[in-house]
Amino acid sequence: MANSKLTQAKAAKNDEFYTQYPDIEKEISAYLDYNPDVFRGKTVLLPCDDPEWSNFTKYFAQNFERFGLKKLISTSYAVESKTYKDGYQLTLFEKNAPQFDQHKSARNGKIFTLTRDMTGDNKVNVEDLEWGYLEGDGDFRSAEVTKLRDEADIIITNPPFSLFREFLAWIVEAGKQFVIISNLNAITYKEIFPLIKNDKMWLGNGFHAGNAYFSTPFAEEYGEGIYNPDTGLVKFRNVCWFTNLDHGKRHQPLPLMTMADNLKFSTHKELKGKQGYDRYDNYDAIEVPFTDAIPSDYEGVMGVPISFLDKYSPEQFEILGTSDRGGDNIPEVDAIRLTKKKMDSCLIDGKKVYKRLFIKRRAN
Repeated sequence: MANSKLTQAKAAKNDEFYTQYPDIEKEISAYLDYNPDVFRGKTVLLPCDDPEWSNFTKYFAQNFERFGLKKLISTSYAVESKTYKDGYQLTLFEKNAPQFDQHKSARNGKIFTLTRDMTGDNKVNVEDLEWGYLEGDGDFRSAEVTKLRDEADIIITNPPFSLFREFLAWIVEAGKQFVIISNLNAITYKEIFPLIKNDKMWLGNGFHAGNAYFSTPFAEEYGEGIYNPDTGLVKFRNVCWFTNLDHGKRHQPLPLMTMADNLKFSTHKELKGKQGYDRYDNYDAIEVPFTDAIPSDYEGVMGVPISFLDKYSPEQFEILGTSDRGGDNIPEVDAIRLTKKKMDSCLIDGKKVYKRLFIKRRAN
C-alpha cells in the first residue's frame, strides 16, 4: 500500500506546488512599480487554485482596495478529480459554512469571489470572500471556467506543470493578459517560442537567482538539497514567471564589453585569452556561453543560453530563433542554418552545445 501511494504521489507532484506569499508579492510589485494602475478597474481570475490554502487568493484579496480591483475570482479543482487524493483536509472555513456539502466538497470545484464589503467594517479584504460550489470539477478547460476566463481581464496563477502548454494556449486563445509560473525550458516548446520571439510574452521580474521554493504534500519525497526539513519547502532551479504585463526590468539594457575586451578581461576561463569566439558547425553564428559575455560591438548572429531571457531587452536585441528542433523557428532568409539536416543542438567541432537562443543586436 505504501509503495502504491508513493507512486501516485510522484505521478501527481507536478500539479501540487503552492507558491510562497513573498514570491507573489515581489513579482506583482514589479508590475505596480512600472504602472501603478495596472490592476485598476480589472477583473482578476486565479484558476487552478486552492483558495483555502492559496497565497494568490490571500494576496489579491488583502490588496483588493489598494490595487483598485473591480472583481477577484478564484477557482479550485475538485479533490476527486485530482490524480493524487490522499492527504486532503477540509478547512474549518469550509466545514463551518452554511453551504457546506460533504459530497460536493469531494466532487465539485469551488469558486471564491470578492467584489464588496460583506462584513460591514468598511473595508474590502480577505474576510469578504464569498464562495460556493462550481457545477463541475473546476477543470480550466470546462465551459464553466472558460466563461470565467472570458469575463476576466488578467489571469494569474501557478498552473499544473504537466498541463502548461495547454493552459497557456487556453489563455492566448482568449487574448488575455497573464502572469503565470513555469520552468524556463518551456521557452523552447514549439507552441511557446513564437510568443517569445514575437514579443507577445516575456519573462517576469523573476524568482531570486531563478530558484523557487514551493510547499507541497510530497515535500519529504525529495532528497537533500531539494527538500529543506526546517522550512518544509522544496527548491527548484530555472523556474520563472511568464507574462505579457510590462515591467521596468524588461527595458534595462545589458551593460556589455566589446569583443576584444571580453577576450582580454573576461572572468570566464572559457573566453579569457582566446583568439576569438567559437563558431558553430551547423549555424552561421558565434557561440556566447555566458550572457555577460555578449560582445557589445558584434553585428552578426549570436547563440546565447536560454537564461539570457532574464536579461533580455527588446530595445537592445532581436530574438531570431532557437537551436531546438533543428532551427525550425529560424527564418531561412536570415541564413543562420548552414545545413539542411535537422539537428537537435548546435555543434562545435562535432560536439553538442546545450540549448541556445539566436539573437542579434538591434541597430542604434
